[in-house]
Amino acid sequence: MIKNVHGNTVDYFGEAIVGGRYPVGSSLPPEPVLCEQLGVSRTVIRESVKSLVAKGLIFTGPKVGTKVLAEEQWNWFDPDVIAWQAKAGLTAEFLRDLQELRRVVEPAAVRLAAERATPADIEGLSSAYLGMKKAIEEGGDYVTHDLHFHTGMLLASHNRMMVQMCKALGALLRTSFEISTARKDAPKAALPLHKAVLDAVIAQNPDKAEKAIRVLIEGAHQDIEHVLTSRRKLPSLSGPAKPIKAP
Repeated sequence: MIKNVHGNTVDYFGEAIVGGRYPVGSSLPPEPVLCEQLGVSRTVIRESVKSLVAKGLIFTGPKVGTKVLAEEQWNWFDPDVIAWQAKAGLTAEFLRDLQELRRVVEPAAVRLAAERATPADIEGLSSAYLGMKKAIEEGGDYVTHDLHFHTGMLLASHNRMMVQMCKALGALLRTSFEISTARKDAPKAALPLHKAVLDAVIAQNPDKAEKAIRVLIEGAHQDIEHVLTSRRKLPSLSGPAKPIKAP
């Protein structure tokens, strides 16, 4: 997606803050300096600052200017914040926080999906599963279909709060899937687990659905811990998902 001047300016500041170029407690340069540096108007700078405040990255007030806030105060459910962190570099703490979040949110969402999924929801989930299967058998984009499967479960919960989390959690989930697919045969091993989740949702069996998704999440957790303990380079998420090679 091509961003406008405002979007590009927000990205510039967001990447700088998350990347540590503006340390916690430091101030952004004065408006005239920023306008000259970036070649944008004061209006663009002011609107960008408002966006950063909304995302929890900075605080602004009379006589204090703009101050960079600690990462604990950042809005980690904002897809832009996730994207900036991914570009700055994934950390072990970030990935472990993600796994804990999955353990809390996804089992609850899948239980609700098993109770509430509509025929259209089932069709979307089935299509995502078949996309993963085809990518494993013929090569292709496994990660995108995997994302559609898991975010589809959130949508099928028909819980407004979980649906609102869908976009941000989807950005978070990609970090897990990129790591999992980097391990040899991991997608192939995970495919039957996805099928077990799907079958339980179709059968309207919340207990089986929850149990199946917990097994799937635990497998992803083990993949991530393997990568972290081996100190292998973590994948970059700044570009499209890496496709699986044909067998």
